[in-house]
Amino acid sequence: MITQGIIEFSIADFAHDIRAGLSKKGQKELPSKYLYDDIGSALFDAICLLPEYGLTRADERILRDHAQAIVDRVPSPVVVAELGSGNARKTRWLLEAFCRRQPTTYYPIEISRSALATAKLRLQQIDCISIVGFEKEYLDGLLAVAARRPDGYRILVLFLGSTIGNFDRPAAVRFLQEIRHILKPGDVMLLSTDLEKSVSQLVQAYDDPLGVTAAFNLNLLARINRELDADFNLRHFEHMVRFDHAERRIEMHLRSTRAQTVSITKAGLSVHLRKGETIWTESSHKYTLKEVSAIAAQSGFKCDAQWADSEWPFVESLLIAE
Repeated sequence: MITQGIIEFSIADFAHDIRAGLSKKGQKELPSKYLYDDIGSALFDAICLLPEYGLTRADERILRDHAQAIVDRVPSPVVVAELGSGNARKTRWLLEAFCRRQPTTYYPIEISRSALATAKLRLQQIDCISIVGFEKEYLDGLLAVAARRPDGYRILVLFLGSTIGNFDRPAAVRFLQEIRHILKPGDVMLLSTDLEKSVSQLVQAYDDPLGVTAAFNLNLLARINRELDADFNLRHFEHMVRFDHAERRIEMHLRSTRAQTVSITKAGLSVHLRKGETIWTESSHKYTLKEVSAIAAQSGFKCDAQWADSEWPFVESLLIAE
């Protein structure tokens, strides 16, 4: 069964966030969540196939090879909620393992309408899965799932793809604490985390030679043009990647190749950019295994089990709400 959830996304919210990020003194920013419109989601799917970007394949290998072991550690009965489900390609293995145990309700939570639709199409042939999709922000979607929780059921929250790395470390703890506040003791979370690796390997992963990641990054400006009546000239920006050693994070920026002024009509904003000035669009923080357990404990969870990939340093951690 497939049910369409409540759709929540507005141009007003988009305009507000873009205005706030580009009006910052010092480093201008754009929220990374807006990278994933229909075109951005398709480009990200292409990135995941690139040989330089091993993160997604590591995530998939762990879930494919250990799905049954993961599901066996999750108490029954349970409903499954996924934050940022994307196309649900790698979620299928977990849901099929749950199906061998019980009929299961799956709640994909996603702000990309096309990704949500693709996830539903991908999973609709699993007979014992009921799919209720929510086009919402992470926490709003999880609150909607919690409100639907049947008596006696646990919630399993999936946060895959190492999206937690997009938050700086204090913000990651706060976000996990907010998730814990919505959950009840005994609820479960499966958290994907990309681990530390060489800087050269990371730079290649986020600045591929084919330019797919550059197109993904530049599409954010094209989206602002399309939806907010802006006049960004994409030929006057270039994709840039750098590694911050102190914060242990890779950063994506869009660098202005000339001094320019851009108008964003629906945001009521004119943005002045110096030659060489950058707009920070995304971060990906890298962790150690011990750090994952530590941030879980800070957030009200206990790390119950971990599964690591041997080819690309990456880990899935099963966290129990205390």
